[in-house]
Amino acid sequence: MGIGIQIEGLTKSFGPQRIWEDVTFDLPPGEVSVLLGPSGTGKSVFLKSLIGLLRPERGKIIVDGTNILECTAKELYEIRTLFGVMFQDGALFGSMNLYDNTAFPLREHTKKKESEIRKIVMEKLELVGLAGDENKFPGEISGGMRKRAGLARSLVLDPQIILCDEPDSGLDPVRTAYLSQLLIDINAQIDATILIVTHNINIARTVPDNMGMLFRRRLVMFGPREVLLTSDEPVVKQFLNGRRVGPIGMSEEKDEATMAEEQAMVEAGHHDGGVEEIEGVPPQITPTPGMPERKAVARRRARVREILHTLPPKAQAAILDDLEGTHKYKAHAIADVEPETARHRQVDPDAPTGAIPTVEG
Repeated sequence: MGIGIQIEGLTKSFGPQRIWEDVTFDLPPGEVSVLLGPSGTGKSVFLKSLIGLLRPERGKIIVDGTNILECTAKELYEIRTLFGVMFQDGALFGSMNLYDNTAFPLREHTKKKESEIRKIVMEKLELVGLAGDENKFPGEISGGMRKRAGLARSLVLDPQIILCDEPDSGLDPVRTAYLSQLLIDINAQIDATILIVTHNINIARTVPDNMGMLFRRRLVMFGPREVLLTSDEPVVKQFLNGRRVGPIGMSEEKDEATMAEEQAMVEAGHHDGGVEEIEGVPPQITPTPGMPERKAVARRRARVREILHTLPPKAQAAILDDLEGTHKYKAHAIADVEPETARHRQVDPDAPTGAIPTVEG
């Protein structure tokens, strides 16, 4: 199982500008989590802080028993081998083909023979659907393929923690769906801890086991998906439904008068945009048929059952429906998703082999 991360009282500023402060939560080992928030809330800064690329002023980041804010350069170097990082743009070397890009961490950090390196590289390229493309250069392939090549490179050292910085950035919805499926399949196979930074509502609704939300320099909530998806917390509800009405504004938080005015307009029948309102707990993507069962699901559900009695009655009812498999999505979810995916699969040269999104009922 992957390694969890304990974050305690973390505070980060750039000069006089406070990015976020007093952020505290535990990232559960072996589970997929997402960190959400409006633009400019410091999500990518937070991710870079977890691997020591940026240094917060206060707090603790405890990885495998070590606070990385206090460790030596040598200790930090060793801790970083536990991580695989998928950057927004893939961060590939333009002068290297995909094989050499993927092999780079092995050549840099290990003393393996080239025969061993080749076996590992080809295995990871096949895992992300790029077998046969190893001789292509980054400039010769699509954005989706570059993302997957970056993911392959992040996996070659067999990380126990995988960080993904806006993996959907620049991708269309179909390729985003394939990449989401790929991350779920990887978690099923190696039980790694995965943290995804994203703005994408569909990823937030369907991929993670846990969700966190940054807003106004604070962590608003962090917890199992069932808890946030049924939450009446205004910021969380506005973001997950993509609504204009709520505390989040175009450039900064709104004042109470503006929010009251917008709410009155909605009550008068004015539509405020957004996606279909969440009712109950939307289904979660499940591993591709033939993959191992994800152990993270049982662990998360056990935690949810333990705290269920502390939640509002409406949330309890929706979560129980989901846990017992009786919610309203169950009857039509797979029928709605798979034919559309299959149709794209026939014409999409950028889709990894075997990655047909399915949903958990």
